Amino acid sequence: MFPGLNPRELEKAMKKLGVKQEEIDATEVIIKTKDKNLVIHNPQVSRINMMGQETLQVTGEIEEQETEKFSEDDIKIVMSQAQCSKEEAISALEEEGNIAAAIIKLKST
Repeated sequence: MFPGLNPRELEKAMKKLGVKQEEIDATEVIIKTKDKNLVIHNPQVSRINMMGQETLQVTGEIEEQETEKFSEDDIKIVMSQAQCSKEEAISALEEEGNIAAAIIKLKST
């Protein structure tokens, strides 16, 4: 945590201050945001409790992944209701922004 400090001394000092730290044996951490996922590979995860306030510290190899705007279920609903191909359903969903509008658009063409 702090370079150049003896880990045992640091642990004692943290204990005196009421700080508890626990290492979590994680294999992967995923943080989901509105438009992407942050996937942390080979993470080192620490849970830190300081005066009743819990925080997590995560370090590792970060990979950004774009998320799909519509789920497979959304696409299947549009396909079945509008009787169209998957590509047409995705295109309509992207243009219209929601399931109902995509179905109406495809049925009206």
